[in-house]
Amino acid sequence: MSTEDTADDQDGAVVHGDILESILSHVHLIDLASSSCVSRGWERAVSSSLSHFNSPKPWLLLHFLSSASTAAYDPRSAVWMDINCRHPITPSTAPLRSSHSTLLYALTPSQFSFSIDPLHLTWHHVSPPLTWRTDPIVALVANRPIVVAGTCGFVDEPPAVEIYDLESNTWDTCEDLPSIFAEYATAVWYSVAVDDHKLHIMHKSSAAIFSFDPLKKSWTGPYEVKPDPDLFSSILGFAGGGMVVVGLVGSPEDVKSVKIYGVTAEFSEWGEIGEMPKSLVEKLQGESAEMASIGMSWAGDFLFIHHGSDPVEMIQCEVVGGGCWWGIVPNTVVDDRIRLRGLVFTSSNVGIEELKKALRSERPRISIKIKDRGRD
Repeated sequence: MSTEDTADDQDGAVVHGDILESILSHVHLIDLASSSCVSRGWERAVSSSLSHFNSPKPWLLLHFLSSASTAAYDPRSAVWMDINCRHPITPSTAPLRSSHSTLLYALTPSQFSFSIDPLHLTWHHVSPPLTWRTDPIVALVANRPIVVAGTCGFVDEPPAVEIYDLESNTWDTCEDLPSIFAEYATAVWYSVAVDDHKLHIMHKSSAAIFSFDPLKKSWTGPYEVKPDPDLFSSILGFAGGGMVVVGLVGSPEDVKSVKIYGVTAEFSEWGEIGEMPKSLVEKLQGESAEMASIGMSWAGDFLFIHHGSDPVEMIQCEVVGGGCWWGIVPNTVVDDRIRLRGLVFTSSNVGIEELKKALRSERPRISIKIKDRGRD
């Protein structure tokens, strides 16, 4: 046995085995990232604890438009954290945007910047699309950035779709676009979900879904996914190993319920898998007179749902075993001041390795610390 292995054994001599792993299950993930670097023995204990007692869960990230800081919520530890970068990571003249949960981007007439890593610390800066657009749908499919629709005041018929090739550093175009985009051209009207091969776009009001294959440059659809005629607004995502649709039932002035439906990959079958408790629907709506739509970020089995235009309270839903487990994300972050400044929601699968890499990073140099319990 080597001297290092002997020292590792001594590290866990006082508290070891299941007892140590059980204790570690109550430690915040950000602190476990540091603990796992103490020795090989601690690294094994942390890894075993995360595997058997309290596994990592997807994080909700709130990006503040007026600074290079982010608030991150870890459902595993039920804590908010501040993620502060020592220098700006996006163009200062472009606001952050996100069309779906895993991609954060900024677009100017001279540059297109995007980030897909879990904590959005690494950014790619490339040439802008061939045509300047306002509020397009932006996604990343099969490692290809895609820009869809949007409005343009400089040309009569801008390219319907532009696809960026990361190897050749060039944009390619696709002129084909479903007719619904002629009337509803901007991202605000749509919900976006991405799998390994296709971009799926749902029109929120009609619940019509269109799918785009960037390799074939072709669209399929529309697929009508409206299991309840009283659904007036729907959004699309993935959770529990499959595609889900989250819908508002009733009217913007009188939301009766929020329901989740599982949808097959071919959009031919769907079924209800959960309904948000009435108390949480009221929490979600807050003091707003109406709720015309909801926003949602998702990763893994978790959905994070917020009011579409007044995101004060956030509801989390874990989709597992064909059912839903509901909870409230404690609001120690969003207040009137934050809402006025603006924020963007994303979600990511964050584990020990991602945290250790982030804490070792020097460009950008970052700090991650648990927020105070009180509201800022």
